[in-house]
Amino acid sequence: MRFPRGDFPHRFRLLTYLHIPFCHRVCPYCSFYKHTPGSTPIGAFVDALAKEAAYRLPPLNTQPRTLYLGGGTPSMLSPTHLERLFGALREQLDFAALDEITMEANPATFDLTKARLFRELGVTRVSLGIQSFTPHVLQTLGREHDPEQAAEAVAILREAGMPSVNIDLMFSIPGQSIDDWRETLERTISLNPDHVSAYNLTYEEDTAFFESLKRGEMNADEDRDASFYHLAHRLLTSSGYDHYETSNYARPGHHSSHNRGYWQGEDYIGLGPSAVSTIERVRSQNVADTARYVEMVNGIGHAITGSEAIDPEAWRIERIALGLRTREGIPLDRVDSRAETLQSLVDAGYAVIQDGRLVLTEEGSALVDPIAGELV
Repeated sequence: MRFPRGDFPHRFRLLTYLHIPFCHRVCPYCSFYKHTPGSTPIGAFVDALAKEAAYRLPPLNTQPRTLYLGGGTPSMLSPTHLERLFGALREQLDFAALDEITMEANPATFDLTKARLFRELGVTRVSLGIQSFTPHVLQTLGREHDPEQAAEAVAILREAGMPSVNIDLMFSIPGQSIDDWRETLERTISLNPDHVSAYNLTYEEDTAFFESLKRGEMNADEDRDASFYHLAHRLLTSSGYDHYETSNYARPGHHSSHNRGYWQGEDYIGLGPSAVSTIERVRSQNVADTARYVEMVNGIGHAITGSEAIDPEAWRIERIALGLRTREGIPLDRVDSRAETLQSLVDAGYAVIQDGRLVLTEEGSALVDPIAGELV
């Protein structure tokens, strides 16, 4: 699906996501489309991504407001490939008009010279996939870096002048104790990042962890999840971080504009293999095969394999599930048919009603997914 350049609504603004599928190693918990380099030349992929951007991004008078490079591991692209990609993007986007430009990165994939290149290219936020500062936990996760490399990566980004440095963490990992988690949180706080994301491990299909879960080698435990969650909340908020979404904490001025837009239901366009777009409640997805992606883009300009309209009820359910994760909560009119459930949530201390909105408390945020299930 292509929106012709004259057909975007007036002052239409998009969140823009680029999917870079390459990883040096495939982590056993990750369900995103990714693979090691080799089968498709990275240069050919970068050229195809630039071509898709030229075909699908709207004209400059309907400027996208964010640019987010995720993966995969965008930071493993070589300086030559990064320069080629960003040069092509600048032909389509006014970088000065973007709220932020985010790049996901792994500690083992850049040095100071490369970090300075990130800044020269316009990157304003790096989301650093550290996950843990405990060696045996990093080994379980299949990460390539050690705790000292992770800390050094933060220092490198600071020296390069990166405006926002985000540390991604994960908890409830097999073999991780509450003391391991406390140590990771305290080490993170000592590095003074601008933003911290603390995600509860989920067992996703098509991952090695999910297969281990089915075999009984790993287990999910809601009580354990809650204890890890509350420890993170207590330590991070007491250290001055604003808890603005279930898994996200930030210093003032460092909230993720891209992710906030996603949680609030703004339209977004996804470029790259497997990337999803949602524009005016029509959802489409690119082919989840890098070689096929390159072939399709070179042939027809895009790699969309299907699209569907999102009906009002499905849209309402999505807005409940995502909105409940934010500190703004959701308008009561989205769940006004669940008055008894709403009252029970308030009575149990899981939610409050403020200015016509349902907002989860700390206790409720730890149970956001089951609560959303009750409300839909």
